[in-house]
Amino acid sequence: MRRCFLYPGQGAQFPGMGKDLYDKHPEAKELFDTATAAAGFDVAELVFSGSEDDLKATDRSQVAITTVNLAARRVLLGRGIESAGAAGFSLGEYAALVDSGILSENDALQLVTLRGQIMERVSRSLDSDGGAAGMAAVIGMGSDAIVACLNDAGVAGAYLANLNSPVQTVLSGTAAGLEQAAVALKECGARRVIVLKVSGPFHSPLMQVAKDDFSKELAGFEFRDPQKPVYANVTGRAIGSGEESRRLCAEQLVAAVRWVDEESVILADGYDELLEVGPGEVLGGLWKAFIKGREEITLQSLPAGKLDQIAAME
Repeated sequence: MRRCFLYPGQGAQFPGMGKDLYDKHPEAKELFDTATAAAGFDVAELVFSGSEDDLKATDRSQVAITTVNLAARRVLLGRGIESAGAAGFSLGEYAALVDSGILSENDALQLVTLRGQIMERVSRSLDSDGGAAGMAAVIGMGSDAIVACLNDAGVAGAYLANLNSPVQTVLSGTAAGLEQAAVALKECGARRVIVLKVSGPFHSPLMQVAKDDFSKELAGFEFRDPQKPVYANVTGRAIGSGEESRRLCAEQLVAAVRWVDEESVILADGYDELLEVGPGEVLGGLWKAFIKGREEITLQSLPAGKLDQIAAME
């Protein structure tokens, strides 16, 4: 069976994620130990005993989520469940790069630690007395309509960040920008505008300083050519080489996540099954939205981040 592994990103985290994997599988516990060495703090303590607010902080959440993603992958591989391709949403792309052979686990954990620290620092520099910079999901309005609405209303400081589905788009922005955008979009007919559990305006031009700083860090790591298809957020297409991946890792900080484009390419590439490898079922929900009303599509996305979900596949 040809499976594509999908790895979630920030926003999917919750306290206690991955505990069942950690308790029952030595290879998962070993990965948490590797992550602790890379991060410089006890990742297991954060994930299993930290609060929701602790996990929301970008300088900690990124390594925590990546650890759980990779731990679930290890457990799947240990049970003979392998991928023929991989993709990851935003931060999740780093686990996909490991899956494809572009990055080692240790290098990926070090990179997401650095990425999180840089993004947190730059995000906090964008905060104001009016609140923190961040992200918000717009429900019930397409991306073109959102852009037109924001332009007509003269909203500044809010940008398209994640093209999640035909009816869900995420904005990044300053606190003032997101507040103005929410008012304008509701007047334009958006059903809901929901503030997300992230602590910065990711995938937007507001992160240019983070891109510049992270590019310097990326230069010190080895990026090998992919051994299987792995799909990039920035382009929506398969990555052709390790050097292209290095460039896209930097570009990803300021460019929108083209998830709908990735889903289209994954569908066209003929997989038999999609597995969401990591915490939550966000990506499965986006896949359902993507194929809604298209009865000819039988490809399904199944959750594979918990031990009982993985055991059910054997």
